[in-house]
Amino acid sequence: MDDMQREQDINEMIKSKRLAAVYAYTPLCGTCQLAGKMVDVAEKVVPPFTWFRFDVNYHEGFAIQYAIESVPCLLIFKEGELMEKIYAFQSVPHLYEKLNQYT
Repeated sequence: MDDMQREQDINEMIKSKRLAAVYAYTPLCGTCQLAGKMVDVAEKVVPPFTWFRFDVNYHEGFAIQYAIESVPCLLIFKEGELMEKIYAFQSVPHLYEKLNQYT
C-alpha cells in the first residue's frame, strides 16, 4: 500500500470514530521515544479513543494536511474534527486530563 493510500485510510478511520488520537513521531527522535511510552500508558487508561501512530518520515502528506510543526505530536479528533494538537506531553496525568476533556 502506498503512502497516499495509507493516509487516506487513516483519514477515513479518523472520520469513522467518535474519538481518535493520532501520535506523530520519528524513530530517531529521543523525545518521541519518551513520549511514545507516555502514549502507551494513555492508550490503556483512556479506552474510548481509537489510537493511530505514524512516522512522519513516511506520511509527509498527513503531516502537511494537519500542519504538524514538530514531533512528537498528539492530534486529538472528535467525530472527525481536529480538536487539539499537543506538542508538550509533560506527563501521563497531563495527557490523561487533556484526553478526558473530550470523552
